[in-house]
Amino acid sequence: MDANTYIPDSFIDDVKSYLPEHLSLDDFIAACRRPLRRSVRVNTLKMSVAEFQRQCAKKGWELTAIPWCEEGFWLTRPSDEEAALAIGNTDLHLSGAMYVQEASSMLPPVALRAEVKQSDAVLDMASAPGSKTSQIAAMMDNSGVLVANELSSSRLKVLAATLKRMGVGNCALSHFDGVIFGDYMYECFDNILLDAPCSGEGTVRKDSDALKNWSIESNIDIAAVQKALIKSAFYALKPGGTLVYSTCTLTPLENQQVCEYLLAEFPDCIEVQPLDSLFDGADKATTSEGYLHVWPQTYDSEGFFIAKFKKVASSDNPNQKVKKGAFPFAEFDKKQSQAFMQTIKKQFGLKSLQGTLMQRDKELWLFPDGFDELHDKIKYSRLGIQLGVIHKGGVRLTHEFATVFGQDCDTNTFEMSACQANDYFNGKDIRLEKPTQDNGEVVLMLCGCPVGLGKWQKNKIKNSLPRDLVQNAQLITWV
Repeated sequence: MDANTYIPDSFIDDVKSYLPEHLSLDDFIAACRRPLRRSVRVNTLKMSVAEFQRQCAKKGWELTAIPWCEEGFWLTRPSDEEAALAIGNTDLHLSGAMYVQEASSMLPPVALRAEVKQSDAVLDMASAPGSKTSQIAAMMDNSGVLVANELSSSRLKVLAATLKRMGVGNCALSHFDGVIFGDYMYECFDNILLDAPCSGEGTVRKDSDALKNWSIESNIDIAAVQKALIKSAFYALKPGGTLVYSTCTLTPLENQQVCEYLLAEFPDCIEVQPLDSLFDGADKATTSEGYLHVWPQTYDSEGFFIAKFKKVASSDNPNQKVKKGAFPFAEFDKKQSQAFMQTIKKQFGLKSLQGTLMQRDKELWLFPDGFDELHDKIKYSRLGIQLGVIHKGGVRLTHEFATVFGQDCDTNTFEMSACQANDYFNGKDIRLEKPTQDNGEVVLMLCGCPVGLGKWQKNKIKNSLPRDLVQNAQLITWV
């Protein structure tokens, strides 16, 4: 029990007014004071669930399946390892094979899973730090177009770093208040996730101070923001498309009442899609409206709210707007494109790249298939992935080329040992046991997952890890 968890009396009084009859207030308070079980999600862009289970068994890590997410597990590590090595410094995390993600936060993308097709255009309206964005990208198998938006500049940087580590290649990043999407991208998306900014009442098990500044007045102010965002999401959604609205809070002010607002604004255009059969046991958290209202004691997780809607008809948006300014990219020269493809085929056995090669100044980018319909709607912070830098002799590849496409390379890959990987992430060159005749660039692997680039030299592989990713810590091993 965490006796230091701050739970103000005014919050408890408010909870009493909407706590479901079948739940106990004492159980709620006790659950809020219990530490969370650690949970992780396997990143299937880099590793299969079966292989992840095999690797965990070798390490003595215990896994318990999360019932609503086939890639999710509660994870327990041996106590000596837990004390000596942070989970973020383990090889399975550094390789991008897994994401440490709270179990209930996996629910919103799962609610979208049945609707998402690999050719879809999907919007994640408030996406940092990237747990749900990378989960959706894996569901799409890096196909289609995924627009990930984040208002905070600092959180946008974290989001970009996460997507690189996880090998996400079908994503465009934007940096706006989400209310702009309904005006600038009217009916552009097949599916939308709005994991809305909220008061975070459900996160007290992770953050003992989550309720320090809690007040009803703050709930009301946040709900006004959420209503503007959900209205924007409705306008940005195509007819027939699906909208999932979620929060990590408990109050109906930010949950049911925001959904009621949406239904009242567009009464003949949007319908609730009940979530009672989303997974075995979902009925324990399903409200009379068909929403999931997950309390901390329901599944021994964080508190969460998830609602799913289908847009059945259009409603005109009188405030539609058009972006001004020229688009700074042009399609890559065909001859240079052919030469580039021949080079990566020869070096890595990589036969094709899914998407369109584009150039901005000396940068070579790969845009996702289908992005031509969306590229001129708003200004993006980042489009697709940067494959390399163009110079006289060809293209110098980037770190991101390896993390996204290294899995598909048949030649010039190198599986690092734990010691070599520790050196690599610490920014050091990789010493080879014996000299090599290989030359050019090589994709570095860890746990069978691509993590970056190096360059063959006689007795070593020269480290090409970007400086901002270099770590100064004990990694992977602790004895």
